Amino acid sequence: MSATLSQNMLLAVPLAPLAGAVIAGFFGKQVGRRGAHTITILGVLIAFIISAMVLKSVAVDGARFNETIYEWMVVGGLKMEVGFLVDGLTAMMMCVVTFVSLMVHIYTIGYMEEDPGYQRFFSYISLFTFSMLMLVMSNNFLQLFFGWEAVGLVSYLLIGFWYTKPTAIFANMKAFLVNRVGDFGFILGIGLLVAYGGSLSYAETFAKAGELSKIAFPLPLWGEGWMMLTVACICLFIGAMGKSAQFPLHVWLPDSMEGPTPISALIHAATMVTAGIFMVARMSPLFELSDTALNFVLVIGAITALFMGFLGIIQNDIKRVVAYSTLSQLGYMTVALGASAYSVAVFHLMTHAFFKALLFLGAGSVIIGMHHDQDIRNMGGLRKYMPITWITSLLGSLALIGTPLFSGFYSKDSIIEAVHASHLPGAHFAYFAVVVGVFVTAFYSFRMYFLVFHGKENFHHKPFPQEDAAEHDAHHAHDEDHTPHESPWVVTAPLILLAIPSVVIGFLAIQPMLFGDFFKDAIFVNGEAHHAMEELAHEFHGAAAMALHGLQTLPFWLALAGVAAAYVCYMVAPAIPAFFAKALRPLIVVLENKYFMDWFNENVLARIARGLGVGLWKAGDQGLIDGLLINGSARAIGGVAAQVRRVQSGFLYWYALVMILGVIGLMTWQLWPYMGPQFKTWFGL
Repeated sequence: MSATLSQNMLLAVPLAPLAGAVIAGFFGKQVGRRGAHTITILGVLIAFIISAMVLKSVAVDGARFNETIYEWMVVGGLKMEVGFLVDGLTAMMMCVVTFVSLMVHIYTIGYMEEDPGYQRFFSYISLFTFSMLMLVMSNNFLQLFFGWEAVGLVSYLLIGFWYTKPTAIFANMKAFLVNRVGDFGFILGIGLLVAYGGSLSYAETFAKAGELSKIAFPLPLWGEGWMMLTVACICLFIGAMGKSAQFPLHVWLPDSMEGPTPISALIHAATMVTAGIFMVARMSPLFELSDTALNFVLVIGAITALFMGFLGIIQNDIKRVVAYSTLSQLGYMTVALGASAYSVAVFHLMTHAFFKALLFLGAGSVIIGMHHDQDIRNMGGLRKYMPITWITSLLGSLALIGTPLFSGFYSKDSIIEAVHASHLPGAHFAYFAVVVGVFVTAFYSFRMYFLVFHGKENFHHKPFPQEDAAEHDAHHAHDEDHTPHESPWVVTAPLILLAIPSVVIGFLAIQPMLFGDFFKDAIFVNGEAHHAMEELAHEFHGAAAMALHGLQTLPFWLALAGVAAAYVCYMVAPAIPAFFAKALRPLIVVLENKYFMDWFNENVLARIARGLGVGLWKAGDQGLIDGLLINGSARAIGGVAAQVRRVQSGFLYWYALVMILGVIGLMTWQLWPYMGPQFKTWFGL
């Protein structure tokens, strides 16, 4: 392939999944189930093949693309257009999105085979893929915002896919509303950059970054005021907090488990939740000019990484354990962004996409084998019943906890080292959070692993009631036989294909992605002010040497301690967790209630919002607009008319008198300039 990329070829990447979504969505009954999954899988397969070709061209031949595809309108000097920017960052994201989406599409054939909304689901996930591709391929803020909102809309449809379940309807509305909060900040950030930069184009805005960094808002109460670029970057990151589920806008993500498992993998692994990480990395030329914004990013990521991990320890729903793992790992990525290690954050995004998709799909395979029971306390000993699911889930868990040589090790350890090298004020807390998070991650990951695949077989009598069993039975009515079984090949094949990069991709990609030229023109780091990447490069002596050194580091021993603690607590001495659950009951209550964030949102913020809404309705709408402006003006006109109509008496002598008085008044007004001085003389005035 030449060093230039074809516009038509790039157009095929998002349009192929879109075509599949349209056909499956509008003509699902005509094409049938087989036709729906065939056409959507074909569309995503085409997108993946072209994405792989683009990645090769970008990485090997140095190809780049940054052009307008379609000009929508020009308002003043502001161009609104559709355009593609393809560099190392975009090409990597295109491959990750399309590959994981392809695996999810294939997996869905087995998981959703009995669901009446089969064609509709395939249409949604293909539309989701199109939306994410438009987001990552954009070269301007308008298209970025379109993709940003499109993934939010389709996630609403997918989380509430089982629309007869009240919990699913609540979850998708919660996701939609929380993301609107973040998106409000996001559009404010874009608005500031467009207002002061005068362009929607990334390239033109980045070129003016130096000028933008000198603009300040005069705020007397804040001394010198806030720098415009700091405010814009924080607003952009608030959007990322919503999409990438950072504290306190994380509350929607665990509830999104109400959707089918395939979409849990797609949302949490490669698409929606990674959009915020990608966006901040793309905006690195702006974030690098504001240490305040970077420190804000660093602290928020650290809080999410540590405290969301704690919640994973007490979860009993297999999907929710993996969901809180996603929250914690997104916190790690955000911490790396705050430390100016953007390439490390994106590297972890890539490795995490593979092993997290593997873990979610593995959880779905377990759910199928357990006849749609999701409570890990009802499992145990599944290793001999589900060997492929077992070994792939083990590989995914080892990658998640950062086992040396596995993909998660290279990205996770690089994040920890980058934070350690950061000189921002919040770096000490962030380093503590990510280091302690290593033990927490290992503990909850292998708690789930041991309870599911080892130990006593609890599925024969199911000691714990399945949560929301009635809702699940409405879609999957086969709970008669409780003996587990391995999933069909359309489920296990994606597990095997995802397990391979979960093991090897970190070893293969760390050198070019972190210390090579892969991101050279996509990510900007101010090396003079932020030294994290320079120190990482100085300490790096190859992937193999890094793995050997990793065996001697604190994170490795903390991860090993977490695995050992989980084994002792749940395989050797189950009384230990019971003792701590009783002794630490107040803390357990806090964790079970998710730090009371949902309670606070529903009982405080929602009531404030409701009170504000009612106040604006009563005082603003009814009192001011309807009462004063509309009805008040009507009453005023009516009052004037009531007085004026008294003049219309109907008597001829009255009209004659008015006419005479009018003539006299008119003559007086006309003659006064001439007769006025004479009258003053006559009357001695």
